[in-house]
Amino acid sequence: MASVTARGMTLCILALLNFVFVFITGADFVRFISFRAIYHNITGESPLCQDSVPWSVALRDSSVLKSVVVDLGLLALFIVQHSLLAWAPVKQACQSVLGVLNRAMYCSTTALALQILMHYWQPVTEAPCLWSVRNAPWNTWFPLLCFTLHFLCWSIICSILLIFDYPELLGIKQVYYECLGLGDPLALKSPRAQRLFAHLRHPVCVELAVVLWLLPALPLDRLLLAGSLSAYLALAHSLDTQDCAYLSVQLHSKLRLFSLPQDGTAQNNDNHKQE
Repeated sequence: MASVTARGMTLCILALLNFVFVFITGADFVRFISFRAIYHNITGESPLCQDSVPWSVALRDSSVLKSVVVDLGLLALFIVQHSLLAWAPVKQACQSVLGVLNRAMYCSTTALALQILMHYWQPVTEAPCLWSVRNAPWNTWFPLLCFTLHFLCWSIICSILLIFDYPELLGIKQVYYECLGLGDPLALKSPRAQRLFAHLRHPVCVELAVVLWLLPALPLDRLLLAGSLSAYLALAHSLDTQDCAYLSVQLHSKLRLFSLPQDGTAQNNDNHKQE
């Protein structure tokens, strides 16, 4: 019993460390994606690009080319990590070795890849912007509008992650169920829910697209970031009509739950479990 308890404590500590690391990385990612890009425009600090430099000159600048190569390498590192560990043969191999910590390991390595990307990212300040809002009064109001929409999108993203069982996404629930002897939490879900989770790799594509592209100024390095991640999200999208139908049923069930009186809640919960 002591060995089982020690193993359980070890699993819980590792899952907790993974949660802290992923949470900190998520906060850093919000700063990297939204705050840094919008802050320069609101405060009027040094511009992120040089519109006075023509593209023909900028694309021959060795510093610009070096930054582009570094940024593309960092994006490739993240995409390879995120895709390789989600590939079925690799995922099964990791599952056989790590067991219930497999999901936590996937989240930790994803957070590590993001930390490397953010730490070594090279802003391209010697090239012109693809667009830049600098004329009054839009040079003040448009950054504020971007900040508001970014804040709204990140709020929606956090809400969606909570709805889609945030502890399970981070691998905490798997460890909790293992310690209690309840098995895999995904196996307890309905077949339609399991099918949805197998296809829905990125449930926040629209919101991420907004925060990637909606900016007062779009320098070359941001174009690389937004274009690469948008293409990756689009290619990873695999929802079909059955998944959309299941999501529609669940959405209407949730709306019905809030519209029913208190005495009808229990009956509605029973119907939801049957679905």
